[in-house]
Amino acid sequence: MKLGLFTLGLFKLDHVAIATPDLDSGSAPYLALGLLPEGPDEDVESQGVRVRAFEVGGSLIELLSPTRPDSPLSTFLARRGAGLHHLALRVADLGAEMKRLRGLGAQFLSDEPQAGRRDTRVAFLHPRWGQGTLIELVEHPLVGHALVGHPDGRGT
Repeated sequence: MKLGLFTLGLFKLDHVAIATPDLDSGSAPYLALGLLPEGPDEDVESQGVRVRAFEVGGSLIELLSPTRPDSPLSTFLARRGAGLHHLALRVADLGAEMKRLRGLGAQFLSDEPQAGRRDTRVAFLHPRWGQGTLIELVEHPLVGHALVGHPDGRGT
């Protein structure tokens, strides 16, 4: 087996996601800190959320607001209120990483990757596996040898 950056468990933090019932009120602290949205808000239909992202040091803070009452985020907000929702780690090959982690006993919330923001593919690890933390794995699309849709625009 070839060992590389990702198979050794060295991941890059892609983003930290904050749940909020309203993107405008949720953005207030980040705007006060001098951060600006890195692009237009985006709806992620597969997750039932609208996302507003702020770049911070090559990673993102993503604010998430539900777009429908049956969204898992609506359930999260009803149970826990606004706050930290998940952390996301960038992976080079989502399918291979899901297979590797399943071999170690990891549980995912879905069997297959889902569509994410900016043409990414994503998979969520069950919070029980993450010691109470929801962990998202994110695979950015490749164009040539560079990853796109990420603030630093660099490859892995």
